Amino acid sequence: MTLKKRFLRLTHLFFIILVAIQFLPDRCEKPSEGIYVIVVALAIEALLLIGSVFIKKPMALTLFLDIVGVIFIFLIVWTLASAKFVWIREALFPPPGRVFAQFVEDLPQILINVKSSLLIIVQGYLIAAAIAIPLGLFLGWSARIGTAATYIFKFVSAIPPIVYIPYGIALLPTFRSVSVMVIFLATFWPVLASTMSGVMNVDKKITDSAKVLNVNTFTMMFSVILPAALPQIFIGCNQGLTVSFILLTSAEMIGARDGLGYYVKNYSDFGDYTRTILGIIIIGIVVVAISFLFNKLQKYLLKWKR
Repeated sequence: MTLKKRFLRLTHLFFIILVAIQFLPDRCEKPSEGIYVIVVALAIEALLLIGSVFIKKPMALTLFLDIVGVIFIFLIVWTLASAKFVWIREALFPPPGRVFAQFVEDLPQILINVKSSLLIIVQGYLIAAAIAIPLGLFLGWSARIGTAATYIFKFVSAIPPIVYIPYGIALLPTFRSVSVMVIFLATFWPVLASTMSGVMNVDKKITDSAKVLNVNTFTMMFSVILPAALPQIFIGCNQGLTVSFILLTSAEMIGARDGLGYYVKNYSDFGDYTRTILGIIIIGIVVVAISFLFNKLQKYLLKWKR
């Protein structure tokens, strides 16, 4: 790819526009803190230039440029609608610069909340996966038991995990343990169902070949069946991860004293929509980052499929 195609892109024009409109006069009541938008734009543009140098695949570079371009356009529209022309209510939708300034001020608190939420997710998710995958292998391997269990699990998994919160509060010692329970339930059923489905749909030729070699049950389960069922298992793991974040923030908004959901709920109750929007953005960034890392792990473990 030529230097022209790498560096002369429309995305850079959006960066220039975003920076330029920060110098337009503000019409909002409070300062728009446009300098923070400029700093964020410069940081994103620096990442864009670094990516343009090191990303070798044209399709991957184009995707990266498109994503950054959408971010720049979003910030341009947000700035114009809030700070420059006040098309939207300033109290409910503060300018982006004000939100970024709040991020700098609340960074220590935000890091504590992110850490709290991630620890709950990891703990509940790993416990669920550690139980659901071996159990799914066993139930899926036994066709008779697996078929009967499928109907039972469909009934139980249809109940939203969040409805168990009152019982969790009554039976468990801390709200943190209740949150872990919710994440466990949110992850357990999708992973179990996908593991059973993956095992029951393994190509019979694979298992027959293993039987010819006279492998024992443990080797059959974890060296033959598990790798073959991994693509289907990851579907359930992705579903569980997505639902876990939704339910975690919902659970934290009900009665937690820390976490991202609590951060949003606490400040929205006081009408502090600058922090509310900031919390929503942080939740989105965390979810996207975790999903990105999870997809990288999935591609690594399933590289043999290529």
